[in-house]
Amino acid sequence: MFDEPSKLLLNSALMNPLNSILAAIISIFPRWIIKPFAKPYVAGETITEALVHIKVLNEKGFSATLDILGEHVQTNEDATVITNSYVEILSAISEKGLNSNISIKPTHIGLDISYETARDNLFRLLAIAKETDNFVRIDMEDSPYTDASIKLYLEALVHYDNVGSVIQAYLHRSPEDISRLNSEKLNVRICKGIYSESDTIAFQSRSEINDQFILLVKDILAGDGYAAIATHDLNLIDALEDWISENEIAPERFEFQVLFGVPMSGRLQSLLAKGYTVRQYIPFGEDWHDYSVRRLKENPAIISYVLKNMFKKD
Repeated sequence: MFDEPSKLLLNSALMNPLNSILAAIISIFPRWIIKPFAKPYVAGETITEALVHIKVLNEKGFSATLDILGEHVQTNEDATVITNSYVEILSAISEKGLNSNISIKPTHIGLDISYETARDNLFRLLAIAKETDNFVRIDMEDSPYTDASIKLYLEALVHYDNVGSVIQAYLHRSPEDISRLNSEKLNVRICKGIYSESDTIAFQSRSEINDQFILLVKDILAGDGYAAIATHDLNLIDALEDWISENEIAPERFEFQVLFGVPMSGRLQSLLAKGYTVRQYIPFGEDWHDYSVRRLKENPAIISYVLKNMFKKD
């Protein structure tokens, strides 16, 4: 997943205590109250709605990656339903000529059921993605799933080239993971990490997380891999863009990624203008409520941002 956009929202959560109060109790609100706050960050509930958003983004020069909201399915039937939906997405992307790949959570395709269930569903998706000249990103969830998710990625690499993983910068183990994975086949998204983790396994301070984020991206690009730089932190983007330029890293070796709907003060357009790939992570689905509540609790500043836009005069 991606880091918090609160800095881009001018840290209004800190300036306005009401944001934090609302975020703390928002889970008790009815869905109809929460939906306006979710709308800017969730591309609808159906595949059709999500594909419309991808088309609009593509026309503006952006790439996309599509994620069906939800995780931790408990039955084979539910895991199959999600896998079938991703198959439908891959087919639709191909038929419509859209510039988008998919991101899947291992527990959404069956990892809580068994490793074999998740692997079989992943391999099915990779086969379809290969047929349609597309790509599958294995999202990273919280730390109990890190080893299994990396194992899925490594096993998939034996059979497929069109697969990527995610490494979270706040985990102490991440430099070792990158060192172990680094090769010309490596394709990894670097994000800060959003799950609540113990200080025994994860950095807690922003400065330490930021330093490791930069280190991990540099390690990948100093090697032979491909880095998907997933952050809304303008300082991180500036620092890495300067390093990339100074070291003459080819644009084909990396891309920038952000969450759909997060304001970036025109920075994304400037990256596109320099010829860089900018990919927006687009979540959609019927499980928008839980996702939105989690995002609002993590980022109370979103509340004031949405309220401002709801009442802004044209």
